[in-house]
Amino acid sequence: MRGGDREAEFREYLLADRTRLMRTALLLTAGDVHTAEDLVQTACTRVYVHWHRIKHEGAGPYAHRILVNAFLDERRRAGRHPEVVTAETLEPRLTDEADPVDTLAVRRALLDLAPRQRAVLVLRYFQDLDVATCARILQCTEGTVKSQTAKALKRLKDLMTDEPSDQATGSS
Repeated sequence: MRGGDREAEFREYLLADRTRLMRTALLLTAGDVHTAEDLVQTACTRVYVHWHRIKHEGAGPYAHRILVNAFLDERRRAGRHPEVVTAETLEPRLTDEADPVDTLAVRRALLDLAPRQRAVLVLRYFQDLDVATCARILQCTEGTVKSQTAKALKRLKDLMTDEPSDQATGSS
């Protein structure tokens, strides 16, 4: 295959899937735009390098697996400190209908989840992927996806229900 054809095919894929990759990365990083862009760039670079092999298998699932793995690897690195989300955000909102206060509360709660739990919630509920697909992306069993989802939802619920009382006590 000629290099121009390969680049045209890759560019077509990228135009179709980059927004979805960015949305996933923003959710994984709880709104940290710069880290999300880095994760998407890493995923896109690896997809391009392996394009000849994966274009027929489906680049989307491969790219999302790379994105999640890059996110998890970034969290494991020693000395890495998560960004602190403030009330003043400059990043784009995830949806047009989202209430900025609710979006901020969800991002704060997502930051408090373990990276693997955050990844499973983003894939299952924000990307609407089934358990089997999540298991393939995360390279684990379906049972692990289910148990991590249950633990993450319980933790997220606890975090979201505690937040209003924390704000109320801080403003007294």
